[in-house]
Amino acid sequence: MAIIGIVAVAQDLAIGKDGKLPWHYTSDLKHFKKTTLGNTIVMGYSTWLSIGKALPKRLNVVMTRTKNIEYQERVLVLRRLEDAIVLSKYINGNMYIIGGSQIYRSFAHVIEKWVVTEIPLTVPDADAFMPADFLEGFTRSGTTEIGEALRVNTYTKNQ
Repeated sequence: MAIIGIVAVAQDLAIGKDGKLPWHYTSDLKHFKKTTLGNTIVMGYSTWLSIGKALPKRLNVVMTRTKNIEYQERVLVLRRLEDAIVLSKYINGNMYIIGGSQIYRSFAHVIEKWVVTEIPLTVPDADAFMPADFLEGFTRSGTTEIGEALRVNTYTKNQ
């Protein structure tokens, strides 16, 4: 199985504002759910706080060096990137890296594929962004229209 980055990105590379998504598109949320169901999702502690609970029918992995999270079913707290990479070899399904920006940067060297929703706006007061070069070394391998003027592009790592 694969380690896949999944992200919704505004035209100015914004992905967050005040610990939340700076937009609400039902079609993107449905696409995220459909794509990640039955798989493992990996997030940083801030993303975990913004979601507020374990997402159902997925193994939720929270990466944090210092924070503790109260025990919940389907939630695994890992302290080291290497532990998540090892875990990816033993899980059923794919491992989706879901953010935030620090987690995307940490996993960049092992992400094999990107699923990127293009958000057709800019967010002037955003405080979380994707690196400008995050798709360097990847080639677009597919595009899907999901409604609400949104397009999802899939990128595969160049061999």
